[in-house]
Amino acid sequence: MMTFYPKFLTSATAEAHFPKPGPPEIAFLGRSNVGKSSLINALLDEKQARVSSTPGRTRAINFFALASAPWSEKPAQQPQLFFADLPGYGYAKISKSISAEWPKFIDPYIRERPTLSLCVCLVDSTIPPKASDAQLFEFLQSVGRTYLIVGTKADRLSGNGRAKSLAALREAFGDVNLLLCSAKTGAGIRELWAAIRESI
Repeated sequence: MMTFYPKFLTSATAEAHFPKPGPPEIAFLGRSNVGKSSLINALLDEKQARVSSTPGRTRAINFFALASAPWSEKPAQQPQLFFADLPGYGYAKISKSISAEWPKFIDPYIRERPTLSLCVCLVDSTIPPKASDAQLFEFLQSVGRTYLIVGTKADRLSGNGRAKSLAALREAFGDVNLLLCSAKTGAGIRELWAAIRESI
């Protein structure tokens, strides 16, 4: 598995704050406290994304640049990927009109960002599927975005529990791209990287 060297770019709370489009971008979405930051840290093998136990703490889109060599090397590195950590939508109370309920800078990012290659949608694999998750997936489909559903906290599931969780997720969300991951044990991280590489 190729090593990437991450660097924090910016926290954007408006379209004007977005970095200039360049390499392919992977967006991470999910309910508050579903484990987005922990999963990003597991993918990067570094504590780049800030982890909080307080729902809704992330209120900006946090961008990270990933390069194939250390950023300190000369000449200056060019990123191969951007990661975008989006605010959790538990606090935003997504309704039918997801674009009206989400902060104004998130909707344009998902709809219009030309370099957005994949939306990694996180759901908690240890609890029943939520209607707000289904609304998000419908929204992504409506705007033509490619997405992958990742069930987090898979380390808390037994072997039988994993099968039940996958079945419940497929029943709720249909026959979609789906895998289970654990930021704690690293289970599923290699498979997620494979999906990210395939998308770009």
